[in-house]
Amino acid sequence: MPKVSQEYMDARRAQILDAARRCFLRDGFHSTSMQDLFAESGLSAGAVYRHFASKDDMILAIAEENMRDVLALVHTVATTRPGGSVGAVLAEVLDLVTARSAAQDTSRLAVLAWSEALRNPALAGQFSTLLAQMRSDLAEVVREHQETGALPAEVTADKIAGALVCLLPGYILQVAMLDPAQVAGVSEAVRALWPAVACKK
Repeated sequence: MPKVSQEYMDARRAQILDAARRCFLRDGFHSTSMQDLFAESGLSAGAVYRHFASKDDMILAIAEENMRDVLALVHTVATTRPGGSVGAVLAEVLDLVTARSAAQDTSRLAVLAWSEALRNPALAGQFSTLLAQMRSDLAEVVREHQETGALPAEVTADKIAGALVCLLPGYILQVAMLDPAQVAGVSEAVRALWPAVACKK
């Protein structure tokens, strides 16, 4: 039997997750059966189970992919752009959410996943881990602003970062439910609320 390449395996995994996204957006998590997923992906049960043991595994994978780019952006800004504006970081995250949602409807998927997390401890734990990482990276940006006096030092950087992270779910919910025109300009407003500060020398 010829060896299957990693590229082939990755393509099949992506094919399955794309099919799962379509099914979940159309019918919701609970109304989507594994048979629906087999049919939507055009793959056999064995091919699907080779990558995912259950529908819950697919939900977890989709939720992680939805957060991965956002986490990477926050981490990059926190570690490679000293003195960068908190507002600029948040605005870039919101712009990324908007772009990904337009391409893959990720905001609607996120809202579905949050609801599912209320009954799925594994998914809730994953969200907790991912949000903790985002909060930690954003806290690094906050600390720089505290050192310059741009943000209050009497409140810990972690708490301020936690408050800033709270903006993200609200924005995602609005992108998922409202007309795009109603959230247009939010990233610009965030930049204005937390402008750039000079780096300390």
